[in-house]
Amino acid sequence: MRNSWVTKDWEENTPVDHASWEALKRKGDDAVKQWIDRQLEGAGVTVVLIGAHTSTRKFVKYEVQRSAALDKGILGVRIHNLKNKDQQTSAYGSNPLDDVKKQVPLYSGSELLVGKTLSEVFKTFDYKLDDGYHNFSRWVEEAASLAGR
Repeated sequence: MRNSWVTKDWEENTPVDHASWEALKRKGDDAVKQWIDRQLEGAGVTVVLIGAHTSTRKFVKYEVQRSAALDKGILGVRIHNLKNKDQQTSAYGSNPLDDVKKQVPLYSGSELLVGKTLSEVFKTFDYKLDDGYHNFSRWVEEAASLAGR
């Protein structure tokens, strides 16, 4: 996770490369989707950091849908309780896993999980309240297991 440092209360760290992201977006939606597809190659789990506006971000739904179609494990992590550089937290946002249904057959035990929302199949945790600093690795492993990986 390139920005995993955001899961701690604010401390100095290397800056996020916004210029590269903006340059990619200027190339158009197809270029961004191709970049997302390349990032998903070889990944077993997609972690969705859920803040106040995550579910409204243009490419979040695409990444979640692609991850589900590729049978990736998916993990939602709420970050609204974490302080930003100004020591402020944000509002509780909608979970983008509520908006995507599982289209590819996936079994949990003997239960077929097709047509269920991803939030019914995979778990979402609150990083601060659920002690993500100590539990994050376990959450990732559990998401991979739920996807049969």
